[in-house]
Amino acid sequence: MLHARPYEMLPEVGDRIADIPTPRPIIDEDVMAANIARVQAYMDGHGLAFRPHIKTHKLPSIAKAQVAAGARGINCQKVTEAEVFADAGFDDILITYNIHGARKLDRLAALNDRLASLKVVADSRETVEGLSRRFAGEKPLVVLVECDTGAGRCGVQTPADVLELARLIAGLPGLIFGGLANYPKPGAASAVQAFLTESIALLQQAGIACPIVSNAGTPSLFDAHLVPAATEHRAGTYVFNDRGMLKAGHCTEADCAMHVLATVVARPAPGRAVIDAGAKTLTPDLFGFQDFGLVVGHPQAVIKGLSEEHGVLDISACNDTFPGIGEMVRIIPNHTCVVTNMFDTMVFHRNGVVTRVEDIAARGLVW
Repeated sequence: MLHARPYEMLPEVGDRIADIPTPRPIIDEDVMAANIARVQAYMDGHGLAFRPHIKTHKLPSIAKAQVAAGARGINCQKVTEAEVFADAGFDDILITYNIHGARKLDRLAALNDRLASLKVVADSRETVEGLSRRFAGEKPLVVLVECDTGAGRCGVQTPADVLELARLIAGLPGLIFGGLANYPKPGAASAVQAFLTESIALLQQAGIACPIVSNAGTPSLFDAHLVPAATEHRAGTYVFNDRGMLKAGHCTEADCAMHVLATVVARPAPGRAVIDAGAKTLTPDLFGFQDFGLVVGHPQAVIKGLSEEHGVLDISACNDTFPGIGEMVRIIPNHTCVVTNMFDTMVFHRNGVVTRVEDIAARGLVW
């Protein structure tokens, strides 16, 4: 395929992973396929519709594999992401973000005209009224009330607030009330169930139908069945898995499809190594850890610091066995989603041999 940056040192199909330029994230095809199948089987087994979040991979080819496995629609975070996936043929998209601004709303309206099923969320009167002003007299937009069930991010704060905002949505021109959505903190299934159950009861008493109840979170992935009020679940990171998922106990190292390849470029002092993967590769996002990734095969090595282009490791606990200058290491990143967004292309492999190289279609689309 043609790539957006022809001057980039890209590997070719058939190249050995051990020979490609670093730093670079790589995806194991078989591990990724197993992750998709495992989570879809769990959702199917519990009668839950599954809506994968594409922010982890930002690639239509992977989303198509998720839908082929049984997923029902996709989840995007921003309008521009959704446009990329609409162009790729997806027609059931939920955008889980409060959308403001005339240009964004114009693009949202154009997207709504194209798709069989577009849905957004809102958690305030200001957001809802802005949507109504733009969509009045046009194809109605489906809006879900976003609920804060304990994560402390966006969302209305109480079931009573849910009812108030649902009534507003249902009563304004250009909008259709579609249901509820939330992003909970991990391990809060009982609190989520209680919040959603009370909200649904209030809506029923008011005669307001609530067809969609969208629960979410990869950290809460295998607790999804503990929220029976939900009609669907959203998750993204599971497709690759990362160190955060390892910490949560949702996978093993063998289930981590993304590794970041890096080369040791210096061993300037005893107990110290430097790799060519810095903040522009691994991200400074600690994601709850004290260091910046797990070195595969060398768990005692500590990636203790990142500058833009360098990663500094404390290897004092494994000095004699750690790779030397010019040798390659693999790193399981703390958070795969951020790594994806820092590269223009993604390299896939099977048994250490490159199978495909794809432009990351929605890379950098954060508005």
